[in-house]
Amino acid sequence: MRRVEHVMGFPVSVRIDDEDFPEQPVEELFAWLREADARFSPFRPDSEVSRLDRGELSGPGPDLREVLELCEEYRVATGGAFDVRPPGGRLDPCAVVKGWSVQRGAELLSAAGARRFCLNAGGDVVTAGGPWRVGVRHPEDAGRLCAVLDLTDRAVATSARYERGDHILDARTGRPATGLLSMTVVAPTLTEADAVATAAFALGAQGVSWAASRPGCEVFAVDARRRVLRSEGFRVAAQGRGEPGHGDQPPGRAWRKTAGGTKNRLPVTARE
Repeated sequence: MRRVEHVMGFPVSVRIDDEDFPEQPVEELFAWLREADARFSPFRPDSEVSRLDRGELSGPGPDLREVLELCEEYRVATGGAFDVRPPGGRLDPCAVVKGWSVQRGAELLSAAGARRFCLNAGGDVVTAGGPWRVGVRHPEDAGRLCAVLDLTDRAVATSARYERGDHILDARTGRPATGLLSMTVVAPTLTEADAVATAAFALGAQGVSWAASRPGCEVFAVDARRRVLRSEGFRVAAQGRGEPGHGDQPPGRAWRKTAGGTKNRLPVTARE
């Protein structure tokens, strides 16, 4: 079964390989994503997020409270670089809502009996069963890939400047984060993969070590100098022909600088 709809401002596609899987859970998946968009979009004046931001609600409902608690967790973890309410700005939890809502949609499919599926939300992907082959887009050329992954029961998300320009801010300065060209994170859930990728991008160059130190996360990043940085656990099924950093120079040494004193952080390989 395959289906594509435009929700939350981007295409969402689902492929389910289980034989005779019913239509109803897929209907419920897309109904949930439309509901999440209506409830949590800061661009809709009647959404729960907008009404809470204007002080029209006494407090968030259970779902929005869960989202805001995740937002606060990443604000604290990044020392304020990631903040869904920057000084003088409106409440905008989109960086967490997307992965969180799509992950919940994937859980609806699993609860309905789907065992092998791939759910792709604007390039961020959650898989069940597998392996599923997923490409990591080149940050400067939409027609090329940096790498190809084989994912099984994992999720992957990328934050970059190629779709919406300098839209991710370092909330500590209020200015666009420019230390990275792209940040890709593989994690057990899309909730974490998407939020960690965005938070790491907001941190800039130091976000690579920070993301790699998160339990269960593997990273692949291209920094502003076009160096490729990746954790040793980020396994690729194939190398993209257009990977930044490929050239005449030999691979660099393993980058073992720890983040925040963490002893168990995975080493990161740098090539330029």
